Amino acid sequence: MSRSAPAADAAPADLALGPRAAELATLFAAFAAHDHVLLAVSGGPDSTALMLLAQRWQAECRPSTQLHVATVDHGLRAESRSEAGAVAALAAEWGLPHSVLDLAAPLPVTRLQEAARHARYEALTAHAHAIGATALATAHTLDDQAETVLFRLLRGSGVSGLAGIPALRPLGGLTLLRPLLGWPKAELVALCRAARIAFAEDPSNVNTRFARVRLRALLPSLAAEGGDAATLGRLACRMARADAALEAATDAAAAAFGAASGEGVLAFPRVGLAALPEEIALRLVGRTIGTVGTVPVELGKLEALMGWIAGLGDQQTGARTLAGAVVRVYRQRVTVARAPERRPLGSRR
Repeated sequence: MSRSAPAADAAPADLALGPRAAELATLFAAFAAHDHVLLAVSGGPDSTALMLLAQRWQAECRPSTQLHVATVDHGLRAESRSEAGAVAALAAEWGLPHSVLDLAAPLPVTRLQEAARHARYEALTAHAHAIGATALATAHTLDDQAETVLFRLLRGSGVSGLAGIPALRPLGGLTLLRPLLGWPKAELVALCRAARIAFAEDPSNVNTRFARVRLRALLPSLAAEGGDAATLGRLACRMARADAALEAATDAAAAAFGAASGEGVLAFPRVGLAALPEEIALRLVGRTIGTVGTVPVELGKLEALMGWIAGLGDQQTGARTLAGAVVRVYRQRVTVARAPERRPLGSRR
């Protein structure tokens, strides 16, 4: 990353910049439920603004929550260590403990961004547990939300996918917090510059090798047609609301069926599944497979499975595997159990 200097005519940094105490209290309300929160700060404008705002919240609202900062060094660029050092210096200036985290193993060449994200969360989660933090906060913005919704829309995601990035979710025994999902990136950049705080600029953010960068380039054209980040963010909120309602209906269906039928086997009446709205039946079976299976359930494959069940005659039987689970149909009964482990090739019978 290159360092972006603060604007020459920026006002000096003080607590009057940015949100007031009441707004900060609302912004960081979820933090107050935790004694220790770890902030993931790369040194870019978004995460630097997160650290700035969180420090102001701590200074103005005096919560009992203790803040910690960590920067993950992916080891991909020569300047990454100095960028982590810049974050450490800023954190020290604000009285926040800081750690630099190295990855446990080198990153693969293929699917680099996905692998880096996975490794980064692993390192941050492990460090959070080590310091006694129960929450991890990241600086995802409204722009990130819009890109995520667009990315998933183009790949045909369902309602859950189009709900985008949640503001709060469980992660490895922690709570993952994203307080800045409603903030446009431009406002965070402006906040850093007004406070005379330099930040790093990641060259990968303009590298068209990555799909998100190519999609980001489409956003101005979409905005001209009314599909700006705020609109896509609003779509995510509406999809999240619909997703919550569908999940509640699925909970009710699961309770009504009382699916347990034996050790490690869940069963449903086939006629009962058929009577449910298609989306609820899909979620119910998918949730059950996720409970007993070994890997995440892909929506397209789940839809194909449900189509297969629906296509069987009343007296037909059959079995299929999906995501580490085996689904069996025997006349009017559908059961889901964990699939037996596959024997290694060449093993004896």
